Amino acid sequence: MLFTTKIGTPIEPRNINRHFDQLCERAGVRRIRVHDLRHSCATLLYDQGVPLERIQDVLGHSSPTVTKSIYVEATRRVQQDSVDRLGFLFDG
Repeated sequence: MLFTTKIGTPIEPRNINRHFDQLCERAGVRRIRVHDLRHSCATLLYDQGVPLERIQDVLGHSSPTVTKSIYVEATRRVQQDSVDRLGFLFDG
């Protein structure tokens, strides 16, 4: 990933991190790494039902396995939805 200035030159990574830290502080959220945004993006897309293959495309991974095993965290909602699907076993 490459970030550029308004005139197209590469931004020094330390400056990106410094600016991002300031944004987190102003927003009142805990500080995370810029790279952690990739994990958040993958998890949020997965939570919304986006297929792993599409998330793989967004993140530029070589396979959905990489996306699932490294980047996607199962949220409580996804886990609950999965368990709720077993409810038919207990319906009278």
